[in-house]
Amino acid sequence: MPRFRIAALAAAGALLLAGCATTSAPAADGDTDGAASDAFPVTIEHAHGETTIGSKPERVATISWGNQDVALALGIVPVGMDTQVWAWSGTADPGVYEWTSDKLTELGAELPVLFDVTDGLDFEAIADTTPDVILAAQSGLSEEDYTTLSGIAPVVAYPDIAWFTPWREQITLNAEALGLKAEGEALVADLEGQIADATADAGFEGKTAAFFYASAADLSTVSLYTGGDSRTALLHDLGFDLPQVAVDAASEGSFYLDFSAENADQLADVDVIVTYGDETLLPALQADPLWSTLPAVRNGAVVAVGEGDDFSAAVSPTALSIPWVLTDYVAALEEAAAKVQ
Repeated sequence: MPRFRIAALAAAGALLLAGCATTSAPAADGDTDGAASDAFPVTIEHAHGETTIGSKPERVATISWGNQDVALALGIVPVGMDTQVWAWSGTADPGVYEWTSDKLTELGAELPVLFDVTDGLDFEAIADTTPDVILAAQSGLSEEDYTTLSGIAPVVAYPDIAWFTPWREQITLNAEALGLKAEGEALVADLEGQIADATADAGFEGKTAAFFYASAADLSTVSLYTGGDSRTALLHDLGFDLPQVAVDAASEGSFYLDFSAENADQLADVDVIVTYGDETLLPALQADPLWSTLPAVRNGAVVAVGEGDDFSAAVSPTALSIPWVLTDYVAALEEAAAKVQ
């Protein structure tokens, strides 16, 4: 996500299409609803304390990035969720990305109420959906926002550091809140299997990769997303090692670091650069007297994932975006990794 969209997403709270009720996940043994009901009450610990959910939620609202995809992947259609497209691109009309839309179609569901994220959380719109629970395991909720939301319904907030919830934990926390702990664990295992299959012969082992934001129009500074950020963490999931600078910064709770061109040499141990941007970026980096000294730039081992479209958003992993982007993403990374010398 470009730095200039971070605030919009971090504050994320209209297109109102009514009549979208919660749908239960398909039963593995014919009695999923009964098993889910037996899971309650459940208490979830998180950065703002703990939340107890007394009974199986029938109306589920989600806010922030990817939490709606957990519910949908488990067969539950939220009554309301944050708009996705505007928060990431800032150019398109409010809406949802293709993987989310595809799942809604698969479930035979209408588009839920979309909460406008333009000016932060839309508390009134969230309250109007009368949720039984609000899922926000991957988010940056402030203490004040958490308190306000808790006046509407029980809230599942991020477990430790804002925006640092790994996709596996995002799934398991949200699934537990829905009374579907076993199903959430099975979903994680399935996605891990898909990743293992897709990368079995990818040749990423022993190579380092990191995720950046860079603009061909201004290369005076680039930003490195650290190891705690979901984009960089996904590269590790796919089999790459992470550069030490990304690991160290993550341990301090930073999700990105700026590097001036004068400090380009500090990124010399990154074999594969993955970055927002288009086909103009690599030539610009190779023409720059400082960035061109990096082995990854010199070798052309740079993957530009676009900016503001579905593909560039999908590399911030969610329960539904991972299978949607996996094949094409691995193919692009394989091409870059083959150039590492």
